[in-house]
Amino acid sequence: MKKYLLCLLLLLSAFLPTPQAQAGRIVRDSLRSEVLGVTKFFSVYLPDAYFRNASAKFPVLYLLHGLTDDDRAWSQKGQMERVCDELMASGEACPMVVIMPGCGGEDTRNIWNGYFNMPGWNAEDYFFNELLPSAEAKYRGDGQHRAIAGLSMGGGGSVGYALRHPATFSSCYAMSAWLYNDDNLQSRNRPGQEKFAALVEAVNQHNPIKFLDSASDDIHLSLRNIKWFIDCGDDDFLLEQNLMLYRALRKHRIDAQLRVRDGWHSWEYWHNALRLCLPFASRNF
Repeated sequence: MKKYLLCLLLLLSAFLPTPQAQAGRIVRDSLRSEVLGVTKFFSVYLPDAYFRNASAKFPVLYLLHGLTDDDRAWSQKGQMERVCDELMASGEACPMVVIMPGCGGEDTRNIWNGYFNMPGWNAEDYFFNELLPSAEAKYRGDGQHRAIAGLSMGGGGSVGYALRHPATFSSCYAMSAWLYNDDNLQSRNRPGQEKFAALVEAVNQHNPIKFLDSASDDIHLSLRNIKWFIDCGDDDFLLEQNLMLYRALRKHRIDAQLRVRDGWHSWEYWHNALRLCLPFASRNF
């Protein structure tokens, strides 16, 4: 009877949730942007170690969302908190602060989407000049160890940021990255779609393949200090763009990893990609 009870307890323990003390926490914060002239929201994942050591600083991963989403998307749709807790508890990822900027919204007519500077909306200046220093100072980010990652629009944003700011990031993990889209440029002529049209044009202006092909040898040299990972599903409509980026990096002798896994442009795919992203960022901080 005792052996039976012991086996039952062991079986039940396998399904019990991780104790709260070992879990991280997500907080939502805001920042008044002088660059943009508005208050911007951002979410932050703080690991369990953050609360156990009040003076320690932590590596920072910037995790970017996609078109029509906001700073809460990775938590609400991607279950990033659970992934972070599990990987950090197992030692597959080191304790890190994850900062998720809000750079979009569902109403593309009235809400600016995107990570690049556009006429009337300098999102990149906001990110580097305001969000990054403010958030890292408040949440004890270690300015010597930063990584960047993102999905779709955020995947393209992460690539663009890493290309133009190579000294800022140790690694870049791009998921199903939106890198260019010439076919949608006609949208700028549609009444009420000016904000979306500006985004599409900005994406095309920051085409990373063209950037790499026109960059100097010195720029290529600096980009070799970044660890690159391109991850896109075999049924994703952006697959060819991601393959072209991988080829362009290799063409200019910039090492990169490529994964084409079963899947498409979906949260299921990105949720699983995050399980590769966090260990990759950890190894390269």
